[in-house]
Amino acid sequence: MPAKMLQNTTILFVFSLIFLSSSHASVQDFCVADLTGPDSPAGYSCKNPVKVTVSDFVYSGLAKAGNTTNIIQAAVTPAFVAQFPGVNGLGLSLARLDLAPGGVIPFHTHPGASEVLIVMRGVMTAGFVSSANTVYLKTLKKGDVMVFPQGLLHFQVNAAKIHAKGIVSFSSASPGLQILDFALFANDLPTSLVGQTTFLDPSQIMKLKGVLGGTG
Repeated sequence: MPAKMLQNTTILFVFSLIFLSSSHASVQDFCVADLTGPDSPAGYSCKNPVKVTVSDFVYSGLAKAGNTTNIIQAAVTPAFVAQFPGVNGLGLSLARLDLAPGGVIPFHTHPGASEVLIVMRGVMTAGFVSSANTVYLKTLKKGDVMVFPQGLLHFQVNAAKIHAKGIVSFSSASPGLQILDFALFANDLPTSLVGQTTFLDPSQIMKLKGVLGGTG
C-alpha cells in the first residue's frame, strides 16, 4: 500500500475512534443511579442518559438541620446515592452532622469508605481507634478538618454548650454504617453472649437493651 494511502487510512481510523468515543460520552461520563431498580453490592444500574437532568446532580437536603430530639441528641442527614443519585459510581458522598449540647455520634464504622469531617459550627471532640488499639483524639473547632480511615471505629461528641454542625464526606457513594451500641444492644443477641464477648455485667446489658430496644 502506498505510503500516502496508508497515512490517509490511519487518519480516517483515528477520527473514527474519536467519533465513536464522543458519541458514547453521555454514557461514559457518569452513571446516575436508577433508583427504581434494585440496589446491589455493585450499586444501582445507570439511569437512561436521555432521562438524566441537572436535578440529578443537585441536592438541597443538607440545608436543613436534622432532628436532634432523640436518645443521642444528634442527627445525621445523608446525601448518599439513595438520596443523591448523581453520586452513583463516583466514589464520593456527603452527610450533615447536627449535635445538640450533649449530643454524640456514638462509636461506629463505615465498612466501605474513609470519612473526612469539616466542623462548620461549634466545637466537637472526635477520634478513632486503630487496629493496634491506638487512640487518635482531638477537640476540633470551626474550620478544622479530621480524617477517619476506612473501617475503623470512630465518634464525634459536642464539646460545647451550643449546637454543633459538621459536614462529612465519604470515599463511596454508599459508605455503609454500623453503630457499635446498636449492634450490641438493639437486637435479639442473647444477653449471655453479649456478656461473654464484652465482659459486661448482665444487669447492665439488660438496662442498655431496654434503652435501645433490644431483647433476649
